[in-house]
Amino acid sequence: MSRLPQPDRAELRLSAVLDALADPVRLRLLADLTADGVEVDTERSCGIEAWSVAVHKSTLSHHFKVLREAGVISTRVEGRNRWIRLRRDDLEARFPGLLGAVLAALPEELERAGAPRPEGSGGQAANLAR
Repeated sequence: MSRLPQPDRAELRLSAVLDALADPVRLRLLADLTADGVEVDTERSCGIEAWSVAVHKSTLSHHFKVLREAGVISTRVEGRNRWIRLRRDDLEARFPGLLGAVLAALPEELERAGAPRPEGSGGQAANLAR
């Protein structure tokens, strides 16, 4: 088991995190990671069928790379599988309140961007921000 390269907590840059989260597809991926009360230590497969975005597999990989290099997610490699996890603790330690504010604004931002919400997610990202 190994992890793909990512910045250490102390190396996280606010500008990189905000830039990574400025894209509607990456916001949708963040919503997928935080939907339905997912806990901090929960991982998700990086397979395209596990996500609610309609993009090509290579495009999805690119978005994961941007999020990982910004420090928003970490990717664990296990054989041919890759597992994605939100770096909630690192983001909160480095930028207190930022992730909560982003999660609270997610429903409105996704609606403005025209990114559909998955069924049953009605505002749960906002509840996780509290």
